[in-house]
Amino acid sequence: MTTKTPSAPVRVAVHGEPLPFMTEAIEAGGASLVGLDGEPEVLVLDHGNPKRELLAVLDATPSIRWVQLPSAGIEAYAHALAAHPEKVWTSAKGAYAKPVAEHALALSLALLRHLPERARARSWGPATGTSLHGMRALVIGAGGVGLEILRLLKVFDMEVDVVRRTRASVPGARSTTTPAHLAELLPEADVVVVAAALTADTSKLIGAPELALMKPTAVLVNIARGGLVDTDAVVSALRSGTIAGAALDVTDPEPLPDGHPLWDEPHALITPHAADTLEMIRPLLGERFSENLRRYSAGRELEGLVDAAAGY
Repeated sequence: MTTKTPSAPVRVAVHGEPLPFMTEAIEAGGASLVGLDGEPEVLVLDHGNPKRELLAVLDATPSIRWVQLPSAGIEAYAHALAAHPEKVWTSAKGAYAKPVAEHALALSLALLRHLPERARARSWGPATGTSLHGMRALVIGAGGVGLEILRLLKVFDMEVDVVRRTRASVPGARSTTTPAHLAELLPEADVVVVAAALTADTSKLIGAPELALMKPTAVLVNIARGGLVDTDAVVSALRSGTIAGAALDVTDPEPLPDGHPLWDEPHALITPHAADTLEMIRPLLGERFSENLRRYSAGRELEGLVDAAAGY
């Protein structure tokens, strides 16, 4: 999708308080910052903006043609997107790939080196752990994060299979297939990394049947959305030894409640949706938005266009 080249600086409104990083991005993109009463063509959101007010803002501001969302996932904005399909919507998909992929790698290494158990230990114990080098990985999702995870894992001389919505080949992957063939790949994987978008089709993509197919020495990592994985099934799989470990940066429910069994599970590692902190991602969001403003002004296709039908 391309946009009509405007003859004057693009008018941009910020939903909420315009923080310095965002005003700098607007300036770097050659646009001008206006209020909602200044007939903005573009609306940009920062993390923490009240999502419930977005629909009211769009209803009251018909001049807005394009909405830039701050996150890769769009499920929190689905109501507004459905109400205004005539607008151009872009997300941050792919913009945060590097920090999120780094976190996925860190969690994978931590599980294989038994760091959750070591962190809880109160006495010296036997040396245990497994090297990531030469292992087999399964990456579920081939967006920006999934592709960056693939790149990092290949450094460890790993064979990496990729599951994605289509069978379009992913360069560097040993194989590329769809979720319909997930059961064929799970028994072969040493590390399973979930990096897909959460949609109606992918909800609880990893549940008890899928966990039962994994090796008892395999580990599960989720850095995408908590709803992709059945939390209760993970607890059962860890307790029974069906899998060797699970590292979750996202959970369902989220936040994970105090007293939840996963907090006490010795083979679980939980991080509080910390793969991409605000300190990491605000500069990346600013870069994405300023680039998109330049593209918008030049009539070029925007990065991170939302596919409402696909759900991301």
